[in-house]
Amino acid sequence: MPLGRARGRGGDRSISYWPGFVDALSTLLLVFTFLLAVFVLAQFFLSREVSGKDEVLTRLNRQLQQLTELLSLEKGAKTSAEGQVASLTATLDLMRSENEKLKGAAEGAGAAAQRAGALQGQIDSEKQLAARALAQVEQLNQQIAALRKQLQALEEALNASEAKDKDAQARISDLGNRLNVALAQRVQELNRYRSDFFGRLRQVLGARPDIRIVGDRFVFQSELFFETGASDLSVAGSAELDKIAAALQDLEREIPPEIPWIARIDGHTDKRPFQSGSARSNWELSANRAISVVRYLVSKGVSPQRLAATGFGEFQPIDLGESPEALARNRRLELKVTER
Repeated sequence: MPLGRARGRGGDRSISYWPGFVDALSTLLLVFTFLLAVFVLAQFFLSREVSGKDEVLTRLNRQLQQLTELLSLEKGAKTSAEGQVASLTATLDLMRSENEKLKGAAEGAGAAAQRAGALQGQIDSEKQLAARALAQVEQLNQQIAALRKQLQALEEALNASEAKDKDAQARISDLGNRLNVALAQRVQELNRYRSDFFGRLRQVLGARPDIRIVGDRFVFQSELFFETGASDLSVAGSAELDKIAAALQDLEREIPPEIPWIARIDGHTDKRPFQSGSARSNWELSANRAISVVRYLVSKGVSPQRLAATGFGEFQPIDLGESPEALARNRRLELKVTER
């Protein structure tokens, strides 16, 4: 019996189901085609969204590399920069992980759309972080440029100072050499005048046993000018000092004023203890005797600027013996013409 036909009591009646089945099948096919088109479109837009995020990730990777190179130049900001780079790297890793999960779950279009929105929000947030990091790097670059200018200015100042120092050292060395030459010349002149003075003084004083020349000085026995234990000049001693004063005045006239010289009178005693009059020790006695000689020479016209009095007591003996002769040799006055 043909499909869709049925026999009734009232005669032959046939019902045809085929057109309805075809309509239902067409409708189902259209729905399937529509769903397939929706799925294809979703896949297309999802692929574009994923491709755009890959490009954003690529740009972020390039920016991250640039940030890393810039931040490595500044050791002072290394700690904060490394923290930011670590944060960016962790975020990028999370984004890569989410992207891989998104690719694996491409079939779930609705869930993928939600994840894509969340991922876009993260990307925007990371862009803001990257912008702040770039601003900090720019500020650091400006600070570096300012420091480099300061360093350059310091180097230029240091170079100029070194050049001046070298020039000054050269001048000082030249002045030192010239001064040494001048001093040597003056010493030679002073030695010549001192030799002439000694020769003239020897002629004036005559050959006496109590006056002798020792090295660069005249040595007078104390008894020539003073009584035993006294620091006041004797009459005979004053007469001898008159000769020395005249010779010193001649020496003042002969030596050029620019040569600094003095005639130093040194008083010495023997080592026997002494306490008498105003002197309480051999040291005071030797100093008082030297001062008495200087005062007398000044009274005779010798310039006080050319005289000096010193006392050595018994502490500079020339004879270490204990005999009366050795003690007598240590009791002495010394006259030395020397530089001031």
